Amino acid sequence: MVNRLLTAVIALPLVILLLWLDNPVLMMAGMTIVSVISVGEILLATKYFSNKGIAAVCMIFVTALPSFLCFDVMIRYFPMLSGTFLLIMFIIMLFDHEKVKFQEIALMSFVSFLVPLSLSTIVFLEKKNEYGIFYVILALLIPWISDAGAYFVGSAMGKHKMAPKISPKKSWEGFFGGIVTAVISVIAVGLGYPWYIGLIGGTADFTVNIPLLIVVAIVGSVLGVIGDFSASLLKRQCMVKDFGSILPGHGGILDRFDSVLFVAPFLYFVFNMIEPIQMIV
Repeated sequence: MVNRLLTAVIALPLVILLLWLDNPVLMMAGMTIVSVISVGEILLATKYFSNKGIAAVCMIFVTALPSFLCFDVMIRYFPMLSGTFLLIMFIIMLFDHEKVKFQEIALMSFVSFLVPLSLSTIVFLEKKNEYGIFYVILALLIPWISDAGAYFVGSAMGKHKMAPKISPKKSWEGFFGGIVTAVISVIAVGLGYPWYIGLIGGTADFTVNIPLLIVVAIVGSVLGVIGDFSASLLKRQCMVKDFGSILPGHGGILDRFDSVLFVAPFLYFVFNMIEPIQMIV
């Protein structure tokens, strides 16, 4: 508990600083670093990092992919980058087929696409319009605050286990506690954002669609749990407790971002259909 809180106290200011700078290039750089570390943690957990050639190709691809996705001038080359990556992976398998199996290539290719692609949607949200940083805050707040609420409520009163064979500590009480925590948090952020814009000298000539945020918080909390369970299942199959130890009390970087991988793309999809901020005419 103490390590968990200390890590949050140290890491939170860095996240706030990145949000406050509101710079797409810095955001992309941050998501690239998270992607590279996360994919590396998966490859280490699955023992696939032992094949240095394939691991190097994956790391290079994961490093490059966010730039190709987030810069308009480079996105046209995304198919070429992806095709080249897959071609090289299969060539390595052909030349080293006695040691490299298809399932190894399939998993490494899958995570090398999934992680940076999902996290790049955070940059897409920031670039969406002048209020993009508000969307980024929601994409990070919903899974993280829901997880925190589930942890504390589950620790205090959790009795009915959700999936003891996958994640023994998760309870239904914590699950619903996390949803309630997320809903209360997004309401507070939604109501406080116009006030914040006015405070920093901007013009709060807009309203926030609170009912939409409530629905997004509920669905996002559920998706966050699915992401968490997916990561827990992978860890169990790999027989590791955490993906790493870079964040004391939390585990690895992926242990913090596993739920974000599911929530951020969902918010990007929803907010492209329904704008949560309406301008006052």
